[in-house]
Amino acid sequence: MDKRTRVLNAMNKKEVDHVPVGFWFHFGGEEAVGDACVKAHLNYYRETDLDFVKIMCDNYFPFPLPEIKCASDWKKVKPLAEDHPFIREQVERAKAIVEAIGSERCVFYNVFAPFSSLRFGAEALGLSDADVMAHIREDKNAVMQALDRIGQSNALLAELLITEAGCDGVYYCVQGGEYDRFTPQEYRALIRPSDLYVLEHANRFSDNNIIHMCGWAGNRNQLSVWQDYPAKVVNWAVHVEGLDLEEGRYFIGGRTSLGGFETHWDEHTQQGILYTGNKQELQEYTRNMILNHGKTGLMLGGDCTIDAKLSWERIRWVVEAARSM
Repeated sequence: MDKRTRVLNAMNKKEVDHVPVGFWFHFGGEEAVGDACVKAHLNYYRETDLDFVKIMCDNYFPFPLPEIKCASDWKKVKPLAEDHPFIREQVERAKAIVEAIGSERCVFYNVFAPFSSLRFGAEALGLSDADVMAHIREDKNAVMQALDRIGQSNALLAELLITEAGCDGVYYCVQGGEYDRFTPQEYRALIRPSDLYVLEHANRFSDNNIIHMCGWAGNRNQLSVWQDYPAKVVNWAVHVEGLDLEEGRYFIGGRTSLGGFETHWDEHTQQGILYTGNKQELQEYTRNMILNHGKTGLMLGGDCTIDAKLSWERIRWVVEAARSM
């Protein structure tokens, strides 16, 4: 079975020869932009022999915002046109990678939910997360209008990544579900509409989209606010949320699960067997996950991005173990 068939079968809960594997990390420096970024992605995926490609949106985290000094300034945010560099350059990145490797394996592109794009854009302007939350409390309608405009832009990006660049779908990252940020009622009223605008638009152009319930920096989330989001595959932070793959597949309504490996890292620590286990331990862990879950409706990967300093040999160990079953 070729990699494309293996991944599409896994996504659609059909029979697979082996459980597909995918890990990704943030590219830095020169490898975060232009042709060097394309080459870095291709080199990583070819060297590790992973089953699918998840293209990172490095260098495009912050949404291009106007000057924001007070809460009402969020009304100045406008949707981006198709030819805006923020959209055009990401589509060109994806297209180059798809043309080089898309016939071999499925390709997905990282697209952030509007609230994340807004927060990254605010940070680039010197606004803190606390500033953003204060603006929401002061003028929620202004911020929600900005989320709608950003949502239009991210939806257009998702559409073009699929229809023009040739991606099989998007890897859609939702954030902001931490217990100390919003109540479930607040999240559903303030953030959910823009989340779904982008995701449902992507679903118009591809049936094979992945939702990532991000447990960034080890922060637990109220997963129930995302539980019914419409995506073919669900990736959550198994080790952050304390929800393993076996239990989680019931929580997500029997859809295909992606994940299983702890990937938390910072400048001081690396947590999880992917970083600390020897070959035998890592491969035994991989095989046990497959045995416990079953091969149907499973894709192996991380809670989130891996540390770029991780030896690629360790990735190959996981691939080798998955293909031994």
